[in-house]
Amino acid sequence: MKSVHVGILGATGAVGQEMLKILEERNFPVGELRLLASKRSAGTTVTFRGEPITIREANDSAFEGLNIVLGAAENNIAERFADSIVKAGATFVDNSSAFRLDPNVPLVVPEINPEDVKKHKGIISNPNCTTIVTTVAINALAKESPIETMVVSSYQATSGAGAQGPKELMAEVEALSRGESYEPKVFQYQIAYNVIPQIGGEQYKGYTSEEMKLQNEGRKILHLPDLLVSCTCVRVPVVRSHSVSVLLRTKDPISVERARTLIANAPGCKLVDDLKNHIYPMPLDTSDQDIIFVGRIREDLTDPRGLNLWCCGDQVRKGAATNAIQIAELAI
Repeated sequence: MKSVHVGILGATGAVGQEMLKILEERNFPVGELRLLASKRSAGTTVTFRGEPITIREANDSAFEGLNIVLGAAENNIAERFADSIVKAGATFVDNSSAFRLDPNVPLVVPEINPEDVKKHKGIISNPNCTTIVTTVAINALAKESPIETMVVSSYQATSGAGAQGPKELMAEVEALSRGESYEPKVFQYQIAYNVIPQIGGEQYKGYTSEEMKLQNEGRKILHLPDLLVSCTCVRVPVVRSHSVSVLLRTKDPISVERARTLIANAPGCKLVDDLKNHIYPMPLDTSDQDIIFVGRIREDLTDPRGLNLWCCGDQVRKGAATNAIQIAELAI
């Protein structure tokens, strides 16, 4: 395959660093690799395929000659440089939420809607991490019968808040074990031995921005414009891998046995569902890999068209970096 000139915008963050690792793992045909970050990071080096690469400061001229730019920066940075990336002739695969709901920008999970990549006009959006984990888990059911509603609770790892999230969790555990106090900096409250039932700011009728993403992004990815989702997002004292409890209702009933078969054969999924032997998806088992584990599949006792399931997936990899690189593979 012809080599591809790749840039990573936000290369020093947790997702940017994971993108480097996954480009190497997947043997992506990288020609030139240009790592871009803030001025304070410029001049430092990282290693890729055994060779040192110097971080460069991101500016409007930094994208000339690139074919793909992987975005691993915040919304304001993505918005700041999107036009420059497109004008340079590169395809911008952006992990921020800046363009996800733009009708002119495809929002893609390659196992679900790879054909949407062809519609891009220079920018392709990577969905929210919880949206990716959940939609991969339920996609086969949605294809069997359209999903009408979902009630969802997410249990989101501290690394979802960036590299400093797990560090704060560990620091709190250590301080508390010594009988000392610790002032939270990353999270609003102590996360050690606690759960925090708010991620994101209030957006709609008491729901947070994080909670609305699953409905708004899920409609676009699954091509279900009328999908209704009631979601509660919770930060939990886990280092890595988000877990999601889903109660969904389909247009036509799907039996538990049929659901298990569909999920077992779905791209990107692994059926892990043996309650008698205490076998089900857990964060420790799903970290540092790209498959979404799905289990605890059971009938909804309140609605014959309902199914319950539990899924877990690594939100830094499949929920962010890997999905973006899969999109880049489709784009080239």
